[in-house]
Amino acid sequence: MLRYTINRLLLMIPTLFGVAVLVFVLLRLMPGDIVELRYLMDGGQISPEVLAQERARLGLDKPIWEQFVDWMTGIFVGDFGVSMWTGRPVWEEISSRFQLSFQVAVMATILATLIAIPLGTLAALFKDTWVDRLIQVFAIAGLAVPSFWLGMLIILSLLLAFNWIPPLTFKPIYEDPWYNLSQLIWPALAVGYRYSAVATRMTRSTILEVLQEDYIRTARAKGVFERLVISRHAMKNAMLPVVTVIGLEFAFLIGGLVVTEQVFNLNGIGKLFVETVTRKDYTMVQALVMLVATFFIVINFIVDLLYAALDPRIRYR
Repeated sequence: MLRYTINRLLLMIPTLFGVAVLVFVLLRLMPGDIVELRYLMDGGQISPEVLAQERARLGLDKPIWEQFVDWMTGIFVGDFGVSMWTGRPVWEEISSRFQLSFQVAVMATILATLIAIPLGTLAALFKDTWVDRLIQVFAIAGLAVPSFWLGMLIILSLLLAFNWIPPLTFKPIYEDPWYNLSQLIWPALAVGYRYSAVATRMTRSTILEVLQEDYIRTARAKGVFERLVISRHAMKNAMLPVVTVIGLEFAFLIGGLVVTEQVFNLNGIGKLFVETVTRKDYTMVQALVMLVATFFIVINFIVDLLYAALDPRIRYR
């Protein structure tokens, strides 16, 4: 297990390096110039000398390979550079918004897990009954309803019923827990509903599949209580695909809540992605892509390690 863990950690290095090369090259292939966009967007006239000086200040006059070496060197020492648009350090821009997106993702994951696993288990145990059909309707509705549309319904309902809308400015939970939760619980509910629908259907399918296995029939034939058959033998094996879905959805939520953040006016990572791509802020986009890619890789790594804890038959060599 230790050798497998070390090998997986080492494999992260070439994966992240490949992501870095890909995003760096693709951004340079995009048409447009951030210097011209920044200084000529209002129709003003700037001399070519000023534009050339600004490109030199941002390091855009260097060869591409030299720009890439400078960027990678900065990453290794924890320096992601300076935003080409705001002039602030990239890490400061990201950290101020990452906390918000991360908290929404964690809250949505907790809500989805607490809803999905019990409902999916009940749907499998009461297959083809009214309980199963009711849960199926709940899950299909969650897949059909977009999160941003549900978010708009939540805001309208709060406004019409209580004449109140969630706060617009973000405060960390350790500064003002009530204020923080009153702002972020609603986007977490909107996102977590769809999240739970996916996990509910996956839980139902995997439990139904596991209940048909021979070892489940053997446990029942030996007279083991049905509750123990489900909890000890069926649930752990059925949770393997569910854990994968939950992990991937969590990683996606870090930077994939673009429209939901717009609906709730949240200044998170998704909104920052849209702004930086529009402004062609190379250094910021590169840092954001590396952040999301790192999250996906780390979450996949943790999910793989959880497989061994859930299923003792799995042994990594």
